[in-house]
Amino acid sequence: MPHDLTDFSATEIRTRLRSGEVTSVELVEAAVARIAVVEPKVNAIPTLCLERAHEQARAADAARAAGRDTVLSGIPIVVKDNNDVAGVRNTGGTPIFKDRISTTSDRTVALMEANGAVVLGKSNLSELGGAQTTNAVHGTTLNPYDVRLTCGGSSGGSAVALATGEAWLAHGNDYGGSLRIPAAFCNVLGLRPTPGRVPRKRLTDPFDTIFVEGPMARCVDDLALMFDAMVGYDPGDFLSAPASGPSFFAAAREPRKPTRIAVSADLGLPVAAPIRAAVEAFADRLAGAGVAVHRGYPATTGAMDAFRVLRGESFFATWEPLLDRHRDLFPAAVMGDIMRGRDQPGRAIAAANRVRTDFYRRAVDFLDDHDFLVCPAAQAMPFSVDVLAPAVIDGQPMQDYLDWIAVTAIWSLSGLPAISVPIGFSDTGLPIGVQILSHGDRERDLLRLAAWIEREFALPNTPIDPR
Repeated sequence: MPHDLTDFSATEIRTRLRSGEVTSVELVEAAVARIAVVEPKVNAIPTLCLERAHEQARAADAARAAGRDTVLSGIPIVVKDNNDVAGVRNTGGTPIFKDRISTTSDRTVALMEANGAVVLGKSNLSELGGAQTTNAVHGTTLNPYDVRLTCGGSSGGSAVALATGEAWLAHGNDYGGSLRIPAAFCNVLGLRPTPGRVPRKRLTDPFDTIFVEGPMARCVDDLALMFDAMVGYDPGDFLSAPASGPSFFAAAREPRKPTRIAVSADLGLPVAAPIRAAVEAFADRLAGAGVAVHRGYPATTGAMDAFRVLRGESFFATWEPLLDRHRDLFPAAVMGDIMRGRDQPGRAIAAANRVRTDFYRRAVDFLDDHDFLVCPAAQAMPFSVDVLAPAVIDGQPMQDYLDWIAVTAIWSLSGLPAISVPIGFSDTGLPIGVQILSHGDRERDLLRLAAWIEREFALPNTPIDPR
């Protein structure tokens, strides 16, 4: 039996909450104790809201006692520090907003809270973009598997909080890989859902279909449980729709071996040797289990260039109103994206949208034949916290701070759901994960497959102490 409440899965904790073996208040206190030990070593949750959490926990305990239960039943979570939690600082990791206090919880957070989430605090993130969790407000979050290395990003604080047992569940969001990369770097799971599954924060462009909100967790059951607490209709996000069909948690409880699947160790991109070898071994293991494995992928021609163009357009539209007053506070790499958006001709945007459309159609046609596509969730192994991005991968120079996340960013363009799943460790003990993609709205199938992988691989998923 685990020695501490923080060692239990969220699924087991919910069972104990509902049976009366433990209270939500006790869970908050257990999290506080764990945070006190771990947080000085990793810097994953720089903003805590513990008085508020205790109030929410007492309300959750009272509601259960009165027969009014919820999806999460009062399980403590962390929320990424670019979403609004009522009464709590929301910095976005930038000095521009370092003193911003949210007056209300945004639509994403409000839905989670209505479904029984108790918010412990805000998890650290990158500064306005990128996949290295560091910023000028809160500093750098460290990888608990080796604190000299990055945890990835931008939802890195959430991944580390999970990996170290500071929280049972975590919220994140994803533009170019921000749910998938830190999950892969920290031996946890992240789900990038189909746009519209989860209502998005009010700070988001409602017409955008690249940015999504999603869950992170230590095991598949927990990931599905968190996802159930996030899905639903909200009039503030016209892409959203009422939840329907069986719960995602029920799907995760039905592990299902795939019949056919496609695997690519690199998508034609530079990928670090340990990751490439792990993905190839994963493909061999699938084949050994009787799965029809096809080694291939839909052509990705022009997809990353299109991502850069559309990212630039989005960044300029978002940040242009703040440039005159705060220009010096934008990181150089992010400013480069903003300036690209300002200066690129309209024909570049039109071409990028054509590339995106063609890529989506190729991906859909490919999945018609293969059901799922497996590829790396990161091109590089965790690297030094002292650099923003790796300069070289597999002998190939990276052209900018985005080049190393191409393996996830191009799939953001497609709008297809993707789940990041741990598949093993390198010779030096660092986690390695894959992302699995399928047709839109097939998150239940992804969870069933992930549950089968989790059962077959039986990797450790209890919290670790930073090392």
